[in-house]
Amino acid sequence: MYNKSQILKATALAFAMFSAPAAFAQSTVGGDVRAVTTAVPILTVAPDSRSAALGDAGVALAPDANAPYWNAAKLGFVENDLSVAFSYAKWLGNLVDDMSLNYLSGYKKLNETSAIAVSMMYFDLGEIQFIDANQAPLQNYNPKEYAVAVSYGQALSENFGVGIAARFIHSNLAGDVNISSSTNMEAQPGNTAAVDVGVYYTKDLSQQLNLALGANIANIGGKIAYAENEDKSFLPTNLKVGTAVKYNLDAYNTLTLVLDANKLLVPSPGADTDQSVISGIFTSFTDAEDGASGELKEVNVSAGLEYWYNELFAARVGYFHESPQTGGRRYFSTGLGLRYQKFGLDAAYLIPSDQTNPLADTWRFTLALNLD
Repeated sequence: MYNKSQILKATALAFAMFSAPAAFAQSTVGGDVRAVTTAVPILTVAPDSRSAALGDAGVALAPDANAPYWNAAKLGFVENDLSVAFSYAKWLGNLVDDMSLNYLSGYKKLNETSAIAVSMMYFDLGEIQFIDANQAPLQNYNPKEYAVAVSYGQALSENFGVGIAARFIHSNLAGDVNISSSTNMEAQPGNTAAVDVGVYYTKDLSQQLNLALGANIANIGGKIAYAENEDKSFLPTNLKVGTAVKYNLDAYNTLTLVLDANKLLVPSPGADTDQSVISGIFTSFTDAEDGASGELKEVNVSAGLEYWYNELFAARVGYFHESPQTGGRRYFSTGLGLRYQKFGLDAAYLIPSDQTNPLADTWRFTLALNLD
């Protein structure tokens, strides 16, 4: 049993719970930290090992079974007729032993230019002992969150495609525990729906060089609350844009450089949180306290390099950077990939720049099946 959360104020229960994963992910930084917080932050974590090994980059990476998470528009360019992948990561393993992130995804081609996909992300937060404002035990509970999505991608031409995804999100952080004896306030699961929209462009610039560009806005959906009469919180609506440049060294060896930039499209700390989701998306580009420089600090950058030998063996390295003023997450990643006939296996390992980071030594594994 692990006492992972101590709820000292009933009105802070929902915020404390949904912001905990983001707080865990941050390295210790000095100065004025103004991290952007949202509900269900796990939705922004790379679930698959391939992109995790590339510093959490993947919006323009060549499509595979995990394409629905990164950019549904890539589904119009998938090669296999059917592909399924399952990913697993033991979460915060340096602190606890009962948290995990799981992701199941698969697609089926409808024709040569389109495909449909179904995916599910499942986050098990392990067992938590709840206490009230007087430090008295309430009950033990096993919080869970999941998101189920249906995605569709269509190639509109040889080089350009669009995609859309619809997602149902369920976040049950406290069950029916009474979080305030004075107000008899009970927690409740948070449920909402969201959509993603994306575009993808790929073009062979020569026999050796391919350029891909991608952009995706994820989790455009209704706000979520964990108790009646509580203020609702924004989902992690985020914009991701990126590129992937693939170079064929020869008939057997290829290198791919990937680069992503990511920004949450929700109000900055100190901005109006009562506005609508659509309004929050537009004002998120101009509401930082430090103006344009503050907005730039809210952009996270992911970069990675992937090497393939004969489409059988892959080696990957990556780096993720977040400004110290918005959280300070900085880590390296590395990983390997194997392909044998219809099967694929990928592994990723996270190496934070600060070894006190709870995500240190995090492993992620992905098993895939590809059918022509």
